Amino acid sequence: MDNASQTAKTSEDSSQSKATLIKGSAWMTAGSIFSRILGAVYVIPWNNWFGSLLTAQLANSLFGKGYNIYSLFLIISTAGIPGAISKQIAHYNAINEYAVGNKLFKQGLKIMAITGLITAAIMYFGAPFLAIVLSGGDQKVVPILRALSWALLIIPIMSIVRGYFQGYAQMAPSAISQFIEQVARVIYILAATYFIMKIQHGSYISAVAQSTFAAFIGALFGLGILVWYFLRQLPHLRKLSQNSSNVVAVDEQNFFLEIWSQALPFIILDSGIVLFQIFDQSTFSYMMNSFHHFSEDTLSSLYALFGFNTNKIIMIVVSLSTALAITAVPLLSAAYSRKDWRNVSDQIGNTLQLFFLVMLPSALGMYAVARPLYILFYRYDQLGIYILQFNSIIAILLALFTVLSAILQGLYQNGLAIKYFIIGFIVKIVVQYPCVYAFKTFGPLMATGIGMSVTSLLMLRLLCFKFGFEIRQTLRRTMGILLLSIFMLLVVIAVDYAGYQFIAPNNRILSVVLLVIEVIIGILIYGYCVLKVRIAEKIVGPRVALWRQKLHIK
Repeated sequence: MDNASQTAKTSEDSSQSKATLIKGSAWMTAGSIFSRILGAVYVIPWNNWFGSLLTAQLANSLFGKGYNIYSLFLIISTAGIPGAISKQIAHYNAINEYAVGNKLFKQGLKIMAITGLITAAIMYFGAPFLAIVLSGGDQKVVPILRALSWALLIIPIMSIVRGYFQGYAQMAPSAISQFIEQVARVIYILAATYFIMKIQHGSYISAVAQSTFAAFIGALFGLGILVWYFLRQLPHLRKLSQNSSNVVAVDEQNFFLEIWSQALPFIILDSGIVLFQIFDQSTFSYMMNSFHHFSEDTLSSLYALFGFNTNKIIMIVVSLSTALAITAVPLLSAAYSRKDWRNVSDQIGNTLQLFFLVMLPSALGMYAVARPLYILFYRYDQLGIYILQFNSIIAILLALFTVLSAILQGLYQNGLAIKYFIIGFIVKIVVQYPCVYAFKTFGPLMATGIGMSVTSLLMLRLLCFKFGFEIRQTLRRTMGILLLSIFMLLVVIAVDYAGYQFIAPNNRILSVVLLVIEVIIGILIYGYCVLKVRIAEKIVGPRVALWRQKLHIK
């Protein structure tokens, strides 16, 4: 093949990969965002049904503590295998070894069933011990952990089926099942909580326990959707398997070791944010009490402000990065397997630029509308509003870590990715105490921001030096996106300030009206700006130009 033909082929592969990235990101973003929004919106009636603000804060704190521990167990139970399966199946598909990928998937299913059973048993029977070690000794967490343990029997299996589809760059099944899972979960949460609190007038602990058991109900529905998709595509998948090259000796492959060697790094990196949060909930009460003397209920209420309330909202925008990360891994793995270094570099740039195009305005927009947004979810609390604003900025760093760690895993840099995460986590541990001393309730978030910044800078440095990633174009476009986002931020803040000259902060209905107005204004301003300066079509592609032309934006 001559140089011109090779260049044309490389350019075509890069364009196809970019199109696949954008299409996959669209599906995963839609599924993830709708799920996150639904998973946050239910909090509005859920909190109201607990009655007083203090009881609602205690319920939020209990829910958050239980879910953080559950999230860690969930990551351990899946052992990063869904991500590893997605990565390896993309690798085998790229070299036309579909049969090998299918055998890898079957082995993964067996492992998931076993690890799910083991971790569910440990979480159920070890709940009292876990509450002491990971929740500052709060024994009210015990029934919450036992309610959550049932979901561990199903979610690992569901996750690996999602990883299988993602290895084929099919994001729709994952996105749709994720949404259905969340719908079923939310319906159960609301029905159970209303029955316990409003009809039975029962304990908030019982209501939280049933709300967390909803994870098991949702998982049943999510798995059902995935099985339906799998059965529909089974004839096509069999045909691909029959037409494999069969060069790789299937019987000689040690699938168990291959799966675990690829999966173990995912455990540490996927649990990165969760480990930061568990460290916060394990140390916050102790550190705060060393400076001030608060009651247990007051400390739980303060923890709820950043550990549940604002965290629940900011994870909506962090899920944007998760969607991009999931899409990027198999594409990068396929390009790496082909040793297409030009495409690898392009994929890194495409992923980061698309991430910043969506993440920066989302996070800064959330900062701008923090007051009516917090009032909508949790009623008026000035400290909660300030924490939400601060946490909106920290969300950018959490999301950037998610994307960069996924990129490094797709490029088989697992060891270095883990090393950089550990360095960032050590930094977090070192600065946590002085940050809590100086910034009180904001301290854990400040320490998280510092630790994540260190990790992300080390990861970016590796991409530049080892893979020749040309960062200048990404930096220029990111600065342009940041300036446009700040302009949008200032306008929306001005609207928010003017609006609350006429609205009482505790007026929830008018706050919602103002929130809708601010969101529409923010979207219109940012949308117009990115189309006007044409930065969106440079990143997403020529399809955006059609929107610019239809809207008569020159």
